[in-house]
Amino acid sequence: MLRESLPKVITELPGPKSKEVIERRLNAIPSAISCATPCVIDRGEGAMIQDLDGNIFVDWVGGIGVLNIGYSHPEVIEAVKHQVDRYFHPQINTIHYSEYIELAELVNKITPGDFKKRTAFFNSGAEAVENSIKIARKYSKRTEIITFTGGFHGRTYMAMTLTSTVKPYKNGFAPLVPGVHRAPYPYTYRTDDNIPKEEVPDYCIEQLEKILVDDVAPETVAAIIIEPVQGDGGFVIAPDEYIKKLRAICDKYGILLIADEIQTGYCRTGRLFATDYWADYGVYPDILITAKSMAGGLPISAVTGRDEIMEACASGELGGTYGGNPVACASALKVIEVLQRDNYAEKAVKIGEVCMKRFEAWYEKYEFIGEIRGKGAMLAFEIVKDRGTKEPDAERVNRIMTACKQKGLILKNAGPFGQVIRALMPLNITAEQLEAGLSILEEVLEQEV
Repeated sequence: MLRESLPKVITELPGPKSKEVIERRLNAIPSAISCATPCVIDRGEGAMIQDLDGNIFVDWVGGIGVLNIGYSHPEVIEAVKHQVDRYFHPQINTIHYSEYIELAELVNKITPGDFKKRTAFFNSGAEAVENSIKIARKYSKRTEIITFTGGFHGRTYMAMTLTSTVKPYKNGFAPLVPGVHRAPYPYTYRTDDNIPKEEVPDYCIEQLEKILVDDVAPETVAAIIIEPVQGDGGFVIAPDEYIKKLRAICDKYGILLIADEIQTGYCRTGRLFATDYWADYGVYPDILITAKSMAGGLPISAVTGRDEIMEACASGELGGTYGGNPVACASALKVIEVLQRDNYAEKAVKIGEVCMKRFEAWYEKYEFIGEIRGKGAMLAFEIVKDRGTKEPDAERVNRIMTACKQKGLILKNAGPFGQVIRALMPLNITAEQLEAGLSILEEVLEQEV
């Protein structure tokens, strides 16, 4: 059974059947929609996929964080089938349906904060980001937004403007949305080397305070949006001390704090939400954005916020044709049930412990690994040409990823220079499959010495 299989490559990659489909792709799909994995999926189960040619891969990308529950979970399949048999989509602005309401009630309950919340559903993370900004501006009656270096929030226009990296996300698409300002994210590894790591949070807070003096008046700022752990930015973790002081700044100036948990949500970091760690020291976002693993691969996203904030918009000002469609809601309800019942957060913790032990050994052995980091099963390490200069080595990263795929491990990179190897394996990966992936990666790293 594929769900229990180990990686096995039996043809050259891409194999003949996959190659035929990839060649058709080249003539049918814009090249801007890129893909570097040399196979075409035929089936997926758990953490494993099989391509059209019978090759089996362990997937450490998981739809870029979509598949925390893995491919083809049987209970989720049944929940979707049951919903499809009843109806597809009456549209929430036209006809009431219970799946939307039940899911909203559940998300309001499980997200951090013992206060009344409301949730609205959309199709994608980018849509949720766009609507969070609409809501924040409407509630605050302010216009300006502060975002962060290294952040990624999506490819629609407001989300793209909030996103930090110019290439490939913003280059040539100007003019972008006005009213967006950028503060330094507390990236301790790549902040000025003259600043000790333990002082980076305070330094970044000071820089934010300067922005509120030099660039934008605080009384005009509607919201600050931040990823608790940056995804595309390279799995950079915001220190607790920084988050505490960021919340204090928001409270001081009446600025809303938006947490983008599109990639960190639904057990990835070892808690149901990364902001559950914030809650341990009494910090809560005013608005929480979730998506990706929420419905196990069906398109849905959520904006959850304090009652008074979410009620600021008038009737008809929020919505969309497919947002919170019943099939995705049914899937999400079952996904969340399974994640909580089967303690996927603990699975993430255990995966992280196993991987970080190996990462630590690799750091000691391979001089081209500049830093390792992770929270739960959101894991990464930086590849550099020199530990002293920290010069990124994207070419080596690309060689590593290519070699791993040829051996049956699918990886993806991240970081502002493409210098970070990241791991987002499904959380129901077996111990044997995790070890197989680690062994492939170690074998490839050894070849780079």
